[in-house]
Amino acid sequence: MAPVLWPLIALPLTGAAILLLGGRRADSWGHVLGCASVLMSFGCGLALFTGLLHRAAPDRVLHETWFSWVKVAALDVEFGLQLDALSVCFVLLITGVGALIHLYSIGYLRGDPARRRFFGYLNLFVAAMLLLVLADNYLGLYFGWEGVGLASYLLIGFWSHKPAAATAAKKAFVVNRVGDVGLALALMMMFAHLGTLSYAGVFAKASPAAQPALTVIGLMLLLAACGKSAQVPLQSWLGDAMEGPTPVSALIHAATMVTAGVYLIVRSGPVFDAAPVARTAVAVVGAVTLLFGAIIGCAKDDIKKALAASTMSQIGYMVLAAGLGPAGYAVAIMHLLTHGFFKAGLFLGAGSVMHGMDDETDMRRYGGLRRAMPVTFATFGLGYLAIIGMPPLAGFFSKDAIIETAFAAGRVGGAVLGGVAILGAGITAFYMTRVMVMTFFGKPRWNPGLHPHESPLVMTVPMIVLACGSVGGGAALAIGGTLQRWLQPVTDPRSAEQHPAGPAWALIAATLAVVVFGAAIGYRSHGTRPVKTVASEWVSVWVIAARRDLFGDSLNEAVFMRPGRRLSRRLADVDRRLIDAAVEGIARLVGAGSAKISRIQTGFARSYALAILFGATGLLCSLVVGRL
Repeated sequence: MAPVLWPLIALPLTGAAILLLGGRRADSWGHVLGCASVLMSFGCGLALFTGLLHRAAPDRVLHETWFSWVKVAALDVEFGLQLDALSVCFVLLITGVGALIHLYSIGYLRGDPARRRFFGYLNLFVAAMLLLVLADNYLGLYFGWEGVGLASYLLIGFWSHKPAAATAAKKAFVVNRVGDVGLALALMMMFAHLGTLSYAGVFAKASPAAQPALTVIGLMLLLAACGKSAQVPLQSWLGDAMEGPTPVSALIHAATMVTAGVYLIVRSGPVFDAAPVARTAVAVVGAVTLLFGAIIGCAKDDIKKALAASTMSQIGYMVLAAGLGPAGYAVAIMHLLTHGFFKAGLFLGAGSVMHGMDDETDMRRYGGLRRAMPVTFATFGLGYLAIIGMPPLAGFFSKDAIIETAFAAGRVGGAVLGGVAILGAGITAFYMTRVMVMTFFGKPRWNPGLHPHESPLVMTVPMIVLACGSVGGGAALAIGGTLQRWLQPVTDPRSAEQHPAGPAWALIAATLAVVVFGAAIGYRSHGTRPVKTVASEWVSVWVIAARRDLFGDSLNEAVFMRPGRRLSRRLADVDRRLIDAAVEGIARLVGAGSAKISRIQTGFARSYALAILFGATGLLCSLVVGRL
């Protein structure tokens, strides 16, 4: 009996339907159903993964077709699912980390009157994300892509009574729509130039002969990835999205949705391999964003926004690696998986700190929390060591692999990309040390009325599990080239040959030296000096720029919003003065003609009889003249 894939999606989708349509009757047990549905989906994923392990590498693909979806003229798209070496990695990440975050949410949302609805939205998001990674064609991916966007909007704006949360949800929705336009255009061009939307069909026709079209398709796919993964220039929504509940930040903005763009690029590897210009653009966007996010993270005092900037930077590493071609696809996925562990753990740790500090997010009002919250301190500390790349934790293996692959890409380009990656590692060590020191070390700076305390077991257990992944996840994936070999059938058989199992020791030493230097600077500037609870009146220009997200919103406003408004006004004037005037002119002409013609209808029978007489006489005369 062939394995079935539909329960993976059906379980959380059914949970979402029951929780969102069941009403208040489900309030008392809704959170249990929400957790159970994702846990069962994780169990299905594990069973399917085990089944793939027992297959030969070329046969590690499972297909399941549900029905004929779109069949119009030459367009024939079936609604089908595909589980392979790449998608199963995402299935386990989405359901595994998702289940832990669902469990954490039980404690975090305890007492919230809308907790059932929150779990319904979480289940809806998990179902949409699973459809995105399991679809066997681009149209199915697009369907899940939009479902993820909807669920993200609902979760970011969950506390919509707060104006900031409602505004952040709308901003995330609008910015992501810009990226979604890119994906829609890419699908249109695929059908127009390649005649298909299935992965197999598109990849089979992705050849240098179709390079001009593939370049445009690749750039449109990159635009879509920039929207979902908060990459420059569509990065502005991520920091504001932190207004949502912290479990949302851990699930959507650390482990899953923001990595959808990386999945799209790696899944579309044959397209980018046949379009080197588009692939180079991917690497450049990743390099710019990893520095962009890192610099922003250096100046944020809000713990969640500092982690959001860090997410932007770490996704930049993944996009950079994906832009390096077959040699970089596997290391991009490796960093994506390790990042899912340590960044989700860091966000849950931030939520635990907020839980014990009466929802305070300003790190300037923390300090000395390691004694009051020992479990949170330990798990957050392991996530901190992992993200800065200290051996032998997870980030060391994945980030160093990206740096090595970047340097191996070529003489000039490789040196530039590798240098940017190492510089980003140093800045990461600086701002994460700043977060660690300001939160857990130094003298307490909180208000006298606060009594920080450790979070309940239902919140600390998921943090401990994620911390274990932060410690051992990288070694499990990297040593012996485990992940590279696993992904070979999907990425490229050459990937394992081009990328050795471990980075060169000289490069390891250089990277670690930069990381230690960045951490030392961070400790010296924030661990040996008093932390001011109020922002200084004088700050440097770069701090002002970083606090304002490097003027990303101002740039979008100047480049897109204001010109767009002016264009809209001019188009409205053209519509009003030309199109509306023409339509209204025709209407006036018809009205005036009708008014004049209506005068012929006098209502007098003798006038009508006289008209009939004249008409009949004229007709007879014409007949007589015609016979003559």
